[in-house]
Amino acid sequence: MQNMGETESVSASRHEMTRRAIGHQLAVELGETAKLAFPMVLTQVAQVAMMTTDLAFIGRIGIEAFAAAALAVRVYLVSFIFGVGLLAPIAPLTAQAFGANNLSLVRRSLRMGLWAALVLSLPIMAVALRGEQLLLGLGQAPDAARLAQQYLFGLTAGVAPALCFQAIRSFMGAVNRPEPVLWITLAAVPVNALLAYLLIYGKLGLPRLELFGAGVATTLVNCGTFLAGLWFATMRPPFRDYHVLAHLWRFDWLRMRQLIVIGAPISIASLIGYGLVSVAALFAGLIGTITLAAHQIALQVSATLFMISFGISMAAAVRVGHAVGRNDGPGIKRAGLAAMLLGIVIVAMLTLGVIAARFEIAELFLDKSVRDTDATIGLAAKLLSVGASYFISDAVQVIAAGSLRGLKDTRVPLLFAGAALGLIGLSFSYVLGLKIGLGAIGIWIGLSIGVTVYAGLLVLRFHLLVNRLALQNQQRTARDDPIAGERCGVSQHL
Repeated sequence: MQNMGETESVSASRHEMTRRAIGHQLAVELGETAKLAFPMVLTQVAQVAMMTTDLAFIGRIGIEAFAAAALAVRVYLVSFIFGVGLLAPIAPLTAQAFGANNLSLVRRSLRMGLWAALVLSLPIMAVALRGEQLLLGLGQAPDAARLAQQYLFGLTAGVAPALCFQAIRSFMGAVNRPEPVLWITLAAVPVNALLAYLLIYGKLGLPRLELFGAGVATTLVNCGTFLAGLWFATMRPPFRDYHVLAHLWRFDWLRMRQLIVIGAPISIASLIGYGLVSVAALFAGLIGTITLAAHQIALQVSATLFMISFGISMAAAVRVGHAVGRNDGPGIKRAGLAAMLLGIVIVAMLTLGVIAARFEIAELFLDKSVRDTDATIGLAAKLLSVGASYFISDAVQVIAAGSLRGLKDTRVPLLFAGAALGLIGLSFSYVLGLKIGLGAIGIWIGLSIGVTVYAGLLVLRFHLLVNRLALQNQQRTARDDPIAGERCGVSQHL
């Protein structure tokens, strides 16, 4: 009996030590993820701030111009995000090479990323140049389509530098140095605001270009950020040690194939996601201009929260990729879990703030002297309340997707996106918003349903893959060393 008591005491002591070790390692991972994610999140927020500034200036022109800008942004982002998706594997591939201390692969990943950015910019520019015809084909009003095309004309020339900057950004984040991108983007915010103000309203003797001027301002800023990023990547330590432009003209078909194989499903899944919100904007446009303007305000708030989550998602992909490169199974699980916890807490707190300040937020985008402003603000405030569940679910799905990218798992998430977003979300938005007659509120309820299903599937997929990797590692270790295999079985819980 005494021995049994001692055994139970030892077992309880070991359980307590294991629990504390798990808590300590998770806390450490949370700290490392937060440290990496913080500059990435601020970079995303700064990028949204630039777009929000443009829309705020455009909103002072009138409701029609604001609604047209909303359509232009949807057309531009749907094509641009496809290119960003194909560049997304740069981060996990570079992170895995960095974790394995393979500097040659780090350099080759960025080199092929820059090549891919240049090639991808061509079809994206072609889509932007044909934006008016696309919008007319989708049933939008001719005046709105014409104004939207002016904005797109201004944006077109900035596509290639923007994509190249994305490639450089992924490289810097993967080697645990995301700060220069943050500094560059923060500096770009006031520059963009000044250029947009001057070109939209025609100040300091410049012509009044309105929507076209807003696009030109963004293009000039994209060129500047790319040149600044390239300077950091080639001239400043520790980046210059990688010699990222060495053998620039040497084409690495194997690395390019990896980018395409991993990135194509990401692009298509991203296209489905952005396509969902873009089609929702088209639904809103079919209801009326006020509905479209209010919907765009809610989408802009959603985009801000999404960018915060996307910054954490990028950190999750890097942290998971580092753990994969080290062959650290428990570290993979901790990295994904820590990122999701961090994202949920931050976005939930921000969502409560959005609900509390929903009227004030809507007023930021519109001039009260403009016709139909009060109705637009009231509807936008309702949408911000209805969209609360969407904001949180969207955070979970993007972070879970980032964790899966760190594992180079992108094909199954694409199937999930097609089912949850393309079928469930779009169908509910159409039926609730246009058929049942709930309008913009019904559209947002449908969006929330689709994104929530998608988030749940991605979290489940990550959990299953991590457990499968843990089991494979345990079996492999047990074959090589039975005693070590038993120890590995215990360590997987840490």
